[in-house]
Amino acid sequence: MPRKKKVQSRDIGIDVPPPKESCQDAKCPFHGKLSVRGQMIEGVVVSDRMDNTVVVARERLRYVPKYERYEKRTSKHHAHSPPCIAAKTGDHVTLIECRPLAKTVSYVVIQKK
Repeated sequence: MPRKKKVQSRDIGIDVPPPKESCQDAKCPFHGKLSVRGQMIEGVVVSDRMDNTVVVARERLRYVPKYERYEKRTSKHHAHSPPCIAAKTGDHVTLIECRPLAKTVSYVVIQKK
């Protein structure tokens, strides 16, 4: 009977379950050496066409006092998507801030919902 290897993952200090798969990515907070800190953001992946990077859109409501109504506003964030999580277009994900990984990438995906 073959034994299954247990996936070794670091504790990143956030209460999220580690991914079931493992990866060799140095920029993965669970299996590499990337530390995380700062803001946590939830959103929907709108593009996954870059290598190991996704674009996540976050919608919020803003009140307009003149018309006494709310308007929708959207922010887009670029985030590193480790191979063990592999976020695709349409997935609801949780991002967390990290050090700058590229010119526009300062977040990493830590959970797919």
